[in-house]
Amino acid sequence: MNKTHPTLSRLIPLTGAIAAAVLLSACGSMASSPAKPMFSQDSLPDTIKVPAGNRVTMETVGVGEITYECRDKANMPGQTEWVFVGPKAVLNDRSGKQVGTYYGPPATWESSDGSKLTATQLAVAPSGTGNLPYQLVKANPAMGLGAMTGVTYIQRVALKGGVAPASACAPTNKGERQIVKYQADYIFWKAA
Repeated sequence: MNKTHPTLSRLIPLTGAIAAAVLLSACGSMASSPAKPMFSQDSLPDTIKVPAGNRVTMETVGVGEITYECRDKANMPGQTEWVFVGPKAVLNDRSGKQVGTYYGPPATWESSDGSKLTATQLAVAPSGTGNLPYQLVKANPAMGLGAMTGVTYIQRVALKGGVAPASACAPTNKGERQIVKYQADYIFWKAA
């Protein structure tokens, strides 16, 4: 004799119906979720736009510091200025996961997979008071195989801070170094 409890026999179809509704709801929300917007350089100055025939391959957020040193001005005896020494930053993807580092000199972008590259500056443009300028560089061939392999250009955009210190640079403190915090997006491009 196989007797099913009356309450249990009503719950089984109800449970199946609820599971199906949850599954359909999840599929519907996946279909309607907005796609990740692609990086657009439309609002950037023309001088730092990447030429046609290239596509964005990686977007990173560099968070770190820049070192400046108080040195003599070139060809100006007795005058001093803060001189850019080099950067030191982590490169995070858009979700905040570290995917590489940026350091120098020379300015080097290194992926967590070990591939790395240097680049030649092509152009800069003002990005706002107190911020480093926008920058476009042409990548040199990558060292090692990985994310940096085939990168053609790198743009520095979305800048916050990083300019030379506001404190005095004078003959009395020549040789002094100061560290300034900054943040910038580094957009990596490859041939399309």
